[in-house]
Amino acid sequence: MAAHLSALLIFAGLTGIHSVTTVSKVSVKTGGSISVPCFYESKYINHAKYLCEGYAWSSCSYRVKTNEPRRSGRFSISDDNQQRIFTVTIDRVTLFDSYYWCNVEINHGPDDGKQFQLSVTRGRPLLSVDHQKVTGFIGGDVAIRFTHTIRGAIQWCRLGGSCVKEPHGSISTSNPDVFTVTLRGLRAGSSGWYYGAKGEVQMPVHVTVTERPITATVTTTKITTQLMTISLQPVNHTSASPNNTSKEQSKRGPDHLLRFIIPASVLIVIVLVALIFWCVLRQHKLKKAQSSAAAKAEEEVTYSVVSHRRPKMKKQDLAQDEDVTYSTLAQH
Repeated sequence: MAAHLSALLIFAGLTGIHSVTTVSKVSVKTGGSISVPCFYESKYINHAKYLCEGYAWSSCSYRVKTNEPRRSGRFSISDDNQQRIFTVTIDRVTLFDSYYWCNVEINHGPDDGKQFQLSVTRGRPLLSVDHQKVTGFIGGDVAIRFTHTIRGAIQWCRLGGSCVKEPHGSISTSNPDVFTVTLRGLRAGSSGWYYGAKGEVQMPVHVTVTERPITATVTTTKITTQLMTISLQPVNHTSASPNNTSKEQSKRGPDHLLRFIIPASVLIVIVLVALIFWCVLRQHKLKKAQSSAAAKAEEEVTYSVVSHRRPKMKKQDLAQDEDVTYSTLAQH
């Protein structure tokens, strides 16, 4: 069954396509948002596509178009020429939203299109999905969970292609109100639009498949961990046969690695913190030593006081000074 589903994911879009194909009825809660894919034939790749609102195709009013601004109010549109699918999105859904058309513009003739209906509810939708856009990795699996409140047959289909029905290995119905579709063995060609169906209601889901990211490993840390694991392993002195020893080591190897990888990591962190603290302390000591040396050099400077004394006068000079006679001159 899984092989059958893988083949469906790759080749379902190659047959059974006529003009424009889309879902017929989608349930959505008021205020929510819904994206509806519309599949078209290859002859329409270069044609303009548009969303039209109204019950009758002849009197509907277009809301958004691919050759004009691709967003207008609550409506937006995008076109994928590789997948031959254009997608219309309606935001802030109201109770007045009902019938719409996925149309392709024909230059010399009537436009081609397909109608779909929005079943808008105030409470839980008739059929909903956890995520309308999901991502998986090549070679991996992806599970898509649907919730419903109605009766009817369960189907999983690729838009414009074949369907698988319950009971099927990829469809699980363990809960009465829930069914889960699991896609296994994903490939690059598995990307695209699908829909889950319960009775007459469908819910579109877009699946994107990418390469699994490669996790980079640090060689130094790995080697250090291995060395510490080897050094910390206890020595077993009991005798045992080589076969039993190899089996026990193969069983206990992962346990020993998990047992010592955490202490080894903690030890490395402690060593790094201690090294940083030592560097900071050493810089502090160097600055303190330089300050002490400068203070000591200042204390060793010797200051001297220089005083000026007047020379003593000889007795003869004093006598001469005493013999000087001062007179006052008067003018007449």
